[in-house]
Amino acid sequence: MKLNIASGISNKKIQIFAATGGKELSSKLPLIIFLHGAGMDHTVWNLQTRYFAYHGYSVLSIDFPGHGRSEGPLMENIEQMADWIPELINVTAKIFGNTRASKSKLKMASLVGHSMGALVALECAARYPKLLTSISLLGVSATMPVHPVLLEAASNSGRSENNESLAYDLVTSWGHGRTGHFGTSPVPGMSLIGGGRALLSSSPKAALGIGLKACNAYQNGMRAAKKVTCPTLCLMGSEDKMTPPKQGEKLSANIANAKTHLLQDCGHMMMLEKSYQTLQALKVHLKST
Repeated sequence: MKLNIASGISNKKIQIFAATGGKELSSKLPLIIFLHGAGMDHTVWNLQTRYFAYHGYSVLSIDFPGHGRSEGPLMENIEQMADWIPELINVTAKIFGNTRASKSKLKMASLVGHSMGALVALECAARYPKLLTSISLLGVSATMPVHPVLLEAASNSGRSENNESLAYDLVTSWGHGRTGHFGTSPVPGMSLIGGGRALLSSSPKAALGIGLKACNAYQNGMRAAKKVTCPTLCLMGSEDKMTPPKQGEKLSANIANAKTHLLQDCGHMMMLEKSYQTLQALKVHLKST
């Protein structure tokens, strides 16, 4: 599905792609918006979005501007992305709302974000508390410093094949735990490392570098956490090298209505490495809200 929406940088309309889990949105059903990480797209959520779309929710799994099938330009910081989410909710409510718009359940949303998307959900919840019913933060910490070697390789990936290859190798290697490295994908015949590399290489060259820069520069996590009022889930992987679980726990402790859930033997890419366990944790959280 494509939505015509302001770019997030200017009022110019661009086409944003959003998957709906295989079902059309309904104003009678609560809305969940899934937010991907740096250099990725909506496909990382395929195993979760389809479940919720067929079990009582309206689902949007977006490609951020300049990612996947969405038009650019790319937004360069977390705050811009967070300020763009209300526009996304507003456009969705207008398109799929009914004549009794005051009763439309599309006027508010639950956000499920991973990595960069988790920071966006956190900042959005702090800025726009009346728009959100809950947030789920996967692979999150208050700050997300990026290793200088990865940051340099990703930032220069369009100039050199060597830099490009190094950036993809580092993200997929550091981003997966033993499940990904030893070929124990929950989907038979699939390689998480190979699939992750293919996904990153299919994105526009600048997307990964700009997304990682945005994560590296974001410093408002703890301040935002203290402003969050909606029910919150912090979902962490025990083997996460990119956002270690101790950092996620520190962030969660500063959110008034937060719960934590630790996935054992799992790295940063939890919705792929431990897709069933991730789904179960999201089901419990969203049902409670």
